[in-house]
Amino acid sequence: MHYRLRTVATVLAVGVLVPLLAFGQSQSQSNADADPGWELPRLPSGQPDLRGYWTTQTFTPMERPEYLGDQAFYSEEEWAQLQAQLTVDGADPLARHVITIADPEERQRVLDQTHRDETYVHYDNAVWLATRVPKGLSTRRTSLVTDPPDGRIPPRNAQARARAETRRAARGDRGAFDAYELRSLSERCIYYGYNGPPLQPPSYNDIHQIFQTPDHVVIFTEQNNNPPRIIPLDGRPPISEKIRQYPGDSRGHWEGDTLVVESSHFNDRSAWQGSSRDLKVVERFTRVSDDLIHVEFTVEDPATWDRPWSAEIPMMATEGPMYEYACHEGNHDIRHILEVYRNIERQEAEGTR
Repeated sequence: MHYRLRTVATVLAVGVLVPLLAFGQSQSQSNADADPGWELPRLPSGQPDLRGYWTTQTFTPMERPEYLGDQAFYSEEEWAQLQAQLTVDGADPLARHVITIADPEERQRVLDQTHRDETYVHYDNAVWLATRVPKGLSTRRTSLVTDPPDGRIPPRNAQARARAETRRAARGDRGAFDAYELRSLSERCIYYGYNGPPLQPPSYNDIHQIFQTPDHVVIFTEQNNNPPRIIPLDGRPPISEKIRQYPGDSRGHWEGDTLVVESSHFNDRSAWQGSSRDLKVVERFTRVSDDLIHVEFTVEDPATWDRPWSAEIPMMATEGPMYEYACHEGNHDIRHILEVYRNIERQEAEGTR
């Protein structure tokens, strides 16, 4: 009986993997190789139709793993081998760092949750977080960053380093668990940097629902602590310079069949990738098939980087519905996290730990 179950599971895994490999390969092709008979769906207004449920799940890292050097693309053979390894039944969808591991055997060991450290108390990610189409590589690119050519985010400049040092000085010698305001904004359910702009792949709950009218596009991200991003297309000016927000302020327009979204007016606390309030983001959304939107973004912030940089983000069709994430700062975990560390501090002071 167990053998039959394993056989069925293997057949199903192969059945899932084959279309997944073909799908990923299609993403690595240029637009010129696309289906010549495909017609872009449009709204009655004539605008390209971006509506639906989309996922940005991928094991492709933002920055190229150091061991790959200047290799911008995997070979077809390397890509297929990685896809097979990453999408195997039982792989941990949260183990995104495995792609930075050069040794295939070690990569496989880390993906297999049965080898986790016994002190790591967590549910089985493959049960709770695995998707119907397993998470794999989104293209043959070795990084989401496309410019600079080395696939790495440019180093932060002197201004950015000075801001970081000012924050460290203001914190002084207070420990990371000294008070709730020292915990990360994501842990406090205030702001997730990957919600965008720019839009990036989260670790899980990576569905995005797009609503659209002739005057607005709305991007509703599943794992989000801010309201859905409402993007006006009517040419209105940006909000006042006196107003600063965690997700900034977005304005969109069409350039041919590409939706261009320009965002600014970020606050001083977002600090995405160490950026400043002067961050500017330009995202471009182009639907290239029934199941794929090509998304690329460019960020510019002279107070953080000495040059702009760009990345490509996968946005693949998926099925709904999308469920409420419901994270909020009143979460009891903040209280419990601080209680645990107060207990640890007391035990250390009493010499009982």
